[in-house]
Amino acid sequence: MRVLGTAGHVDHGKSTLVQALTGINPDRLREEQERQMTIDLGFAWMRLPGGEEIGLVDVPGHRDFIENMLAGITGIDAAILVVAADEGVMPQTREHLAILDLLEVPRAVVALTKVDLVEDDAWLDLVREEVRQLLQPTGLAGAPIIPVSAVTRRGLDELVSALAKLLSEVPSRPDHGRPRLPIDRAFTMPGFGTIVTGTLADGALEVGQEVEIVPGLRRGRIRGLQTHRTKVERAVPGSRTAANLVGLEVRELSRGDVVALPRTYPPAGVLDVRFRLLADATAPLRHDQRVKLFLGTAQRLARVRLLGADQLAPGEEGWLQLVLGRPVAAARGDHFILRRPSPGATLGGGRVADSNPKRFHRRRDAALIERLEGQLRGTPAQVLAQALVALGPATLREAVERTGLDLETARQALDELRPGGRVLVLGSDSAAGADDALLVEESVWGSLIERTRSVLGAYHQANPVRKGMPREEFKSRLRLESRVFTSAMSTFLGQNVVVERAGRVSLPEHRPTLNERQGKQVEALLAQFRAGPYNTPSVKECQEAVGEEILGYLLDGEQLVRLSPEVLLEGTVYQETVARVRQELKDRGTITVAQVRDLFGTSRKYALALMEHLDAIGTTVREGDARRLSKGQG
Repeated sequence: MRVLGTAGHVDHGKSTLVQALTGINPDRLREEQERQMTIDLGFAWMRLPGGEEIGLVDVPGHRDFIENMLAGITGIDAAILVVAADEGVMPQTREHLAILDLLEVPRAVVALTKVDLVEDDAWLDLVREEVRQLLQPTGLAGAPIIPVSAVTRRGLDELVSALAKLLSEVPSRPDHGRPRLPIDRAFTMPGFGTIVTGTLADGALEVGQEVEIVPGLRRGRIRGLQTHRTKVERAVPGSRTAANLVGLEVRELSRGDVVALPRTYPPAGVLDVRFRLLADATAPLRHDQRVKLFLGTAQRLARVRLLGADQLAPGEEGWLQLVLGRPVAAARGDHFILRRPSPGATLGGGRVADSNPKRFHRRRDAALIERLEGQLRGTPAQVLAQALVALGPATLREAVERTGLDLETARQALDELRPGGRVLVLGSDSAAGADDALLVEESVWGSLIERTRSVLGAYHQANPVRKGMPREEFKSRLRLESRVFTSAMSTFLGQNVVVERAGRVSLPEHRPTLNERQGKQVEALLAQFRAGPYNTPSVKECQEAVGEEILGYLLDGEQLVRLSPEVLLEGTVYQETVARVRQELKDRGTITVAQVRDLFGTSRKYALALMEHLDAIGTTVREGDARRLSKGQG
């Protein structure tokens, strides 16, 4: 399914030509018919000689309605540039052609209309040459120029043949599985309710699907679909589509909204774009300038953030960040036009490189410009990699939403990137082939490793006696969401970037150390333990002697062992004590707390703490007042 759009100066015969070709009057409004001037978008369709049905969007040519023209001209497969043979090239001819060139409309046919009013062939040749020269510096250079008359029907068959040949060279619209229908009309039809129309892009819509309106994020359902007034169960990319929506009122919808599947097009309030200022612009484009953005059928006020320069001179290209007054639905590669709000004039246009930048960019950042260039113009692998640079750790599905690539192309790009290490799959190998596995670009992963080493290094320096940072504190310091942190930690551990012991994370080379003063405090405390191996200082006394942090250091290093909340033993004494109790149990079979007390010449407090500790770690089992070795401990 293909869609053509008209373009050209007011009163050059666009609507009359469309009616002559299709039998449909595109001027549907009463005011248009009374004034014999197109004010808003008109729609018609026709069948080519080969049987293909095509849609036509007729646009107004008067300069006062140029913004309506912009709502209809985006998304077309080719254009019919209409130039009246009796007048030749006029101001809106030039402006409409400039817009077609900025939107990179791939092909066009020029219809020299009203040739029945031209009696001098030399004049017709002059107009033809004028049009040819006008097209020469644009992407439409070499377009066929066909004299026609809607009155006498001269040249119409030739025009239709040229259109058929032209459209046969235009590739079919891709189906990315992410349909969007930019609304150009919304109205109510008795017995049906809310109807919206537009040119469908990026995927197919089906009857019964739940849909979402972007940017308002209101939900509805498709009750019916039509293409050229014919009911269909499935509307395909590139077709003129009318959708009957339930659950949505007309008052909730407006031109510029987009019908999409839920959660496929996040509302975009900031856009990174490549922009070309027209060579005949009357002034440079300046940083912080206010403009009107035209994207799809949407029109938004926006503020320009110039990247890498303070202004663009007429004819120059550059990178902008557009800050919108109200969000739009957008995707990488979308074409747009910028106009000066007042007095109205077309400034230029370009393409979207990133429809969802995470932040306002630093204005002079060479690495940013390089990334945006790759994201807009690179191979699928380059586009995917650059998207992952911008997103940070993300799933393939999330990257697809940002890049506009279809899922299968993105999978192939990932297969190309993984072997060289350009993209890493985080987490377990079992998720490596899944579209929902977390991916990270190599430079982003490198930066995350650097940040990890910096965070832990600073922590180790500030807390040299601690074995590591608590896991939750580490997660907070890295500022990663839970799913990313969990997968990143798995990969950190696998690559030996960090080690984790008992819920504390450290660098592999970290070893807790004491300074000279702390070392003396520890030696003095351990001397007390050695002096009375079974009548040791309490936990509280140890904390008072060396502090809680150093006590933790001694416990982590097993220089001290905690038997109970109050009782500690020196590490070697603990090992000897456990070994002796085990031997006694092997010899006797059972042992009581009183016997343990007498065995070590200690108090009941220490003997009870020791035996309850051995119960807790599974060495012994209590039977009444006695203990025996657990199974497997003999």
